[in-house]
Amino acid sequence: MDTAQFISKSIKGSIEKASFTWQTPSNIALVKYWGKTHPQIPKNASISFTLNNCHTITTIKFEKKEKTSVVDFDLFFEGKEKEEFKPKIAAFFKRIQDYCSYILEYKMIINSENSFPHSSGIASSASGLSAIAMCLMSLEHEINPDLTKEFINKKASFLARLGSGSASRSIEGPIVVWGAHTEIKGSSDLFGVQFPHKVHPIFENYQDAILLVDKGEKQVSSTVGHNLMHEHPYAENRFTQANDNLSKISKILQNGDVKAFIDLVESEALTLHAMMLSSAPYFVLMKPNTLEIINRIWQYRNETNSNVCFTLDAGSNVHVLYPESEKAAVNQFIKNQLSSYCQKNHYICDTVGFGAVQL
Repeated sequence: MDTAQFISKSIKGSIEKASFTWQTPSNIALVKYWGKTHPQIPKNASISFTLNNCHTITTIKFEKKEKTSVVDFDLFFEGKEKEEFKPKIAAFFKRIQDYCSYILEYKMIINSENSFPHSSGIASSASGLSAIAMCLMSLEHEINPDLTKEFINKKASFLARLGSGSASRSIEGPIVVWGAHTEIKGSSDLFGVQFPHKVHPIFENYQDAILLVDKGEKQVSSTVGHNLMHEHPYAENRFTQANDNLSKISKILQNGDVKAFIDLVESEALTLHAMMLSSAPYFVLMKPNTLEIINRIWQYRNETNSNVCFTLDAGSNVHVLYPESEKAAVNQFIKNQLSSYCQKNHYICDTVGFGAVQL
């Protein structure tokens, strides 16, 4: 795989001080990735809706210093210094320093805040690490003004992936594919690419209401879950299934077959959790209220012929997906019948978005 293209070769300018702020979104996978090899290479391709309201805003202040062998940074999350987050970010910087050697020449002060609860099953690492990657690429662009927007986004996705696989899908939108797939032109295991086909109008401005069943941290992290796929008895069949499903959903997104979309997306969600239930050791991230919500959605769909459906990430929260044309009716359904299953009746109404924005 051609990673050499991402090594910073020529430093054309010298920047003493700089500050950049980026807002980058979370995303919700429709075809899931669960299982990877070193370094953050997915065992199957995945595809996601980029979100809009669920995002991280990160500011990094850079100040030039003597070059060191270890990246020098302070990390503040929602206004408070967070020592417990630093090891993960330090490991991320170590992984990327061969591609961004300039980071060893700067002291960095990182300030981040989320529009949603951290580690709650909304992809906080995706939005958080993609925001850091975009700030780094802003500095790299200042140092080397010849870089194109296309390359900046591609390298930002490449860098973000080295911190969190799903972060590679949070740079662009509205639909992103990560992982090499024969039917997706330009797709790569190294970075995410925008879905290359024209999407049927019904899937434009698609809605995602995220029902916060449990805002606490997950008992089992995604990293641990991915590693359990190495010895999983159903792993190879699952990877084949996911790649086949990506072929199917590619056609669905173009032809507008919402019923087929519902079947595939819900099956993918339940298959992801089936992998957890059949890991060794096995674990359960769904909560009783997750299942209550799923059953209510099925009941509502049967009674109304609605096109509402659900998906799940690696957690207990439920993403309720529906076309924009059903927004008023489904929002009323969520308020009246589903919100009571959320922690403190809390849910977030989101919509498909278009990726990272510099502030």
